[in-house]
Amino acid sequence: MTFEHADVRTSSKPWGSHDLRPWNRSGNSETAIGELSFDRADQAADPALLLKLLFTKQKLSIQVHPDDAFAQTMGMANGKTEAWYVLSAEDGAQVAIGLKQPLTQPELRNAIADGSIADLVKWQAAEVGDVFFIPAGTIHAIGAGLVIAEIQQRSDTTFRLFDHGRSRELHIDQAVEVADLEPAKTDRMPIHLTVERLKLVSCAFFVLERIDLPPDANWELQAQRETWGLVTAGDATIGSMRAGVGDAFFAEADRAVINVGRNGLTILLAYADSAPQPGLLRDLDDRKSGLAIHDLVQVGASSRKPASLPLRSMEGHL
Repeated sequence: MTFEHADVRTSSKPWGSHDLRPWNRSGNSETAIGELSFDRADQAADPALLLKLLFTKQKLSIQVHPDDAFAQTMGMANGKTEAWYVLSAEDGAQVAIGLKQPLTQPELRNAIADGSIADLVKWQAAEVGDVFFIPAGTIHAIGAGLVIAEIQQRSDTTFRLFDHGRSRELHIDQAVEVADLEPAKTDRMPIHLTVERLKLVSCAFFVLERIDLPPDANWELQAQRETWGLVTAGDATIGSMRAGVGDAFFAEADRAVINVGRNGLTILLAYADSAPQPGLLRDLDDRKSGLAIHDLVQVGASSRKPASLPLRSMEGHL
């Protein structure tokens, strides 16, 4: 049984930020931090998932990640499917998901070689509360002016197609081999599982939920599988840790009592499963907490989204 306050590791990036508040106080005037990665506190074997925060002051490279099968031909354990949740967005911020039009492999190779791939990816607006699902093989990029929470398969394998003049190596052969040559598909909107649980993404590798708990409430989190949590609003005592905005935890085969503070609590919760866990949350105050997951089959799941999540559906948006 495991419940840990996650450690934080910073990574400097040319496109990063000097001010990470309110998510972290590691920023300074000398080094631009692009990523915060959350790790197990006890240095145990690597989990299946990786939780990050990304801070972008410039556009990131246009890139693509391999699936498990291709990654294993390169001697790696797995590929990389990921999902993004937008925590902060400046006016006009954008992300690129997939291509504007179908391409052949020779056309993609030429577009990478001459840089015209920058005009062939599909850019779209990104606002606070937006969720984007990036299956392995999807060409993508993150624009400037964003803070994004990312959950992904634990892999650093990235094939760059375009790097905005930063002179880093491109990976043309590998990118052409793994890239989806069609525009990204339109996916479902987030779905309420209960009043407190909003399913953002579910795929073969993970489920991503947003948990919204009312002030001064008492709940129990039952983490059956590998589970990562990130506090994005409010505060609480979660297990043995006092948690506020930017704090993260890891849990597996364990339970943790959540005593919510006076401002309520919002947590992004990701766990290694392919479908939502029915017993994830238990109301210790015995208040009616909306429909249980097994009831949704009978009455139909609501696709209502709270005010912080814009009501819109976009290409590549889940």
